[in-house]
Amino acid sequence: MRAPNRWRLLWSYLRRKTCIPGLPVEYIVETTAKCNLYCPMCPREIYRQPKEDMTDAIFERLVRESAPAAEHMMLIGLGEPLLDPKIFDRIEYCARHGISTLLSTNGTLLDERAAERLLASPLEHVTLSFDGATRETFEYYRKGARFEQVRDNFVRFCRMKHERRARVQIVVQMVRLERNAAEADDFLRFWSSVPGVDLVRVKEDETRLLRPGAGHPPGHWKHPCHYLWRGPIYIKHNGDVYPCCQSYALGGRPVGRIGERPLAELWNAPEIVRMRELHAAGRGGEVEICSRCVTTIPHPVLVVGSLLLHGRTVRRLLPTVERLARRLLRPPVDTHRAEDEAGVRRVETAE
Repeated sequence: MRAPNRWRLLWSYLRRKTCIPGLPVEYIVETTAKCNLYCPMCPREIYRQPKEDMTDAIFERLVRESAPAAEHMMLIGLGEPLLDPKIFDRIEYCARHGISTLLSTNGTLLDERAAERLLASPLEHVTLSFDGATRETFEYYRKGARFEQVRDNFVRFCRMKHERRARVQIVVQMVRLERNAAEADDFLRFWSSVPGVDLVRVKEDETRLLRPGAGHPPGHWKHPCHYLWRGPIYIKHNGDVYPCCQSYALGGRPVGRIGERPLAELWNAPEIVRMRELHAAGRGGEVEICSRCVTTIPHPVLVVGSLLLHGRTVRRLLPTVERLARRLLRPPVDTHRAEDEAGVRRVETAE
């Protein structure tokens, strides 16, 4: 049913239908709210998180209900996945239901034993988060982690993958922030030389916490946000469902909870339908949360491509698309910085 589901989503997106006869193809599932680091760009610094894991009942119900349509499940959130004692069981459970899985880890717990277990699992993709090329920068953004330990954990994991010819895709990623922006070239150079790494990526910051002036200007709402038609939908560890990861990070309210209503009803909850209506009318900026979002909005051509192809293929092509199709992406801007630069230009013109 996955291909017919994608066609239903595509038809709904192209026709700007606001009640969708299908289910998301991607999910972000926070299997644990626990984390062992304190990072200034993380929403955990604003929203206190309990030291709790998702229950089996919530997780298994979500997987069962989403299985006919789900193609990709990102077992991440505001917690560190390797702190979830059942993370390997959850990866296996998804695989038994035909759903590919992704993890993103801070690397502090990726010792040799954990590396062995990940490489032996059906995990298809792992993002290794490493926000800096120097000890000073890395440890500023990853408070509680040690630069050399995490670097060595990642290098060992990548080499083990290379030696075993494991199929898991490894992406080493740095989020571009003020203090590490000048280190991007060194970051790319070092990690590109490590055997087993499939891709080295420098990603723009999407948290907004360190860029309070960032957002989409009014003219950027010509195209609706693809998240509302294809996902990923965001599920907190307690089963609360949000339209997307940004809706939680920006203080939005859940539209319901797994187990209280069928997933198909949650996907067409009144608040999500309202958001789709405004986006379909080119008025996405009137959604309070969307007006403060810093996620890039792709051109409809890219959205169509993401629905014509299986989620596994989309995931592998995404970095290439980001490099080659910048004109078809609509990144947010720092409105405060733009205003300052405009003021400087006006002064220069006057002089």
